[in-house]
Amino acid sequence: MMASEVSDVLSVAPAHTFVLFGATGDLAKRKLYPAIFNLYRRQQIASPFLIVGVARRPHTDESFQEEIINSIHEFSHVTEEEETLLHDFARHFHYQSAHIDSDEEFQQLHNRIDELEKAEQVPDNRVFYLAMAPEFFGTAALHLQKSGLLNGTGFKRVIIEKPFGHDLASAQELNAQLRQVFEEEQIYRIDHYLGKEMEQNIEVLRFANSMFEPIWDNRSIANVQITSSETVGVEDRAGYYEQSGALRDMVQNHILQMVMMIAMEPPSRLNTEAIRDEKVKVLRSLRRYAVDDVANHVVRAQYTGQAMQDKTVLGYREEKGVAHDSTTETFIAAELFIDNFRWAGVPFYIRTGKRMDTKATEIVIQFKDMPKNMYFNQNGGLGPNLLVIRVNPAEGMYLQINTKRPGSDNAVIPVALEFSQESNAVKEAYERLIFDAVRGDSTYFTRWDEVSLAWKFVDPIAKAFRENPQSKLHTYLAGSSGPQASNELLVERNFKWWPVFGQEVPATSLEQYFARKGEAKRP
Repeated sequence: MMASEVSDVLSVAPAHTFVLFGATGDLAKRKLYPAIFNLYRRQQIASPFLIVGVARRPHTDESFQEEIINSIHEFSHVTEEEETLLHDFARHFHYQSAHIDSDEEFQQLHNRIDELEKAEQVPDNRVFYLAMAPEFFGTAALHLQKSGLLNGTGFKRVIIEKPFGHDLASAQELNAQLRQVFEEEQIYRIDHYLGKEMEQNIEVLRFANSMFEPIWDNRSIANVQITSSETVGVEDRAGYYEQSGALRDMVQNHILQMVMMIAMEPPSRLNTEAIRDEKVKVLRSLRRYAVDDVANHVVRAQYTGQAMQDKTVLGYREEKGVAHDSTTETFIAAELFIDNFRWAGVPFYIRTGKRMDTKATEIVIQFKDMPKNMYFNQNGGLGPNLLVIRVNPAEGMYLQINTKRPGSDNAVIPVALEFSQESNAVKEAYERLIFDAVRGDSTYFTRWDEVSLAWKFVDPIAKAFRENPQSKLHTYLAGSSGPQASNELLVERNFKWWPVFGQEVPATSLEQYFARKGEAKRP
C-alpha cells in the first residue's frame, strides 16, 4: 500500500504500543513528540494506544508526562483551546528505565508493557523506535527478541535512524545483526527527507502530468542541480561530524534519495516494492568513480571563520571538539552521471554544506536551450526554462519561462509561474513517516539494497579522501555559497549553479531578484 493512495482525512493508524528508546534525547523532544501530538490532534491514531518511553535516566510516569508537555510547548504550537487535548495526550505516555545491555531490565520492560496493554485493552501491535546510536541497534534487537517483546500475534516493527553504518562493511554487519531478529519488511530505515511533502510530490509531478514525463530525459534536459545548504555550523555534533563529514552525513542518504526520485522510471504499479525497485535501478546505473577519478568529479571543502552580522563565526577547525588539523569536509559538490537510456550524458550536480549563505533544499531541472533565433536573441539571448522544486524550508515549485517584456517590441524576460504549499497544510516529515510505519507502509523508507548500493558509490570517494587527506581540501568563508572550485565543476559544460532562492524568490519575476542581487540576468 502506498501512502498517497489513502486519504489522510480517512486514514487512522491502528491501535498499537509505540516503544521509544532514547525517550529523553534531543530528537524525541524536538521532532518525535510534536509529530505524534500532531497525529493525535488530527485524530489519526486509533484508541486505545500506548507510548512507552525507554531511557537510562530515572523518571516516573508523571514526571515523564510533564516533560512531554514541556517539549511540545517548546517545539510545537499549542493554542489555549488545545491545552486540555495536550494533557489528555500526555496521559498515554508511560516510562520505563532500562539499560540497553541489561537482560533483566528488558524483561521488566516486557512485563510492564504486557500489564499496560492488558489494562488499556491494547492489542500486542508494537512499533519500536530506536532513537539511539547505530552501534546499539544490534544489541537492542537481540534483547527485544530474548525478552519476548517480539512474541504475540500482532505486528512487530522497528524504526531506525541514520547513519546506517559508516561504510559498506559496517552497514552489512549492522544489517546482519538486525536480520537475526527482524525480517526485511519489519525494518523501517528512516530518512526524514523522504517524508517531506515536495519530495513525495516529485512522483505525482512527473507521472501525473503529460507536459513533463515526455520531456523528462536527455533529449530535453540539460542538467539537474540538487542543493541542500545549511546556515548553521557543526554546533554540538563535532564528535559525530568528525567521523562522518558531509559525504556520509548528507550525500550517502538524503542527496542520493533525491537523485533517485528525480531519475527513477515510472513504476509498474503504485505499490511500495514497485516504487522501491525503480529507485534501486537508478543506483545500479549511477556511475561509480575509481579513487583516481574522484578529484575530477568531486569537490570537498571546509568552512573558515569570519565576522558576520556583528559577531565572529568560528571556522570548522576552531569549533569545540574538532581537531585543529581536521581534514573533515563540511561541503561537498559533485558531478554525477546515470548511465542508462533515459539519462545518458545528463550531468546531475549535487552540493551540500554547512555555514552557507542560505538554508534551503532545492532541485533545479534545467531544460535545454531553444535553437538560436536572431529575432529573440538580439537583446541578450533567451534564458533556459527551469523547473525548481523547493523541498525546504518553504515547500513548493516554480517554472521559469520566457515571455515578452510588457511595453517592448521583442525584449524577452524570464518569469516564474509559482506554486507554494500552504504551511498549515504541510505535514512535518516525522509526522508522516511515523504514521506510515504504524500503518505498515514502507514506501518512503529505505530498503537494504538502497543502503548497500549507496555505500558502494560513496566508499571509493571516502577512500580517495583518506589516501590523500590534505590534497584538494578547499576552503570557503562562513556565510558564502561554497568554494570557487565547486563552480568550476560546471564551467567545462557551460553551466552555472542556479542561485538558491529559498523564501526570497519573488512571486512574479526572477528578473527582479537578479536586479536586487546586482547580478546579470542568467545565464
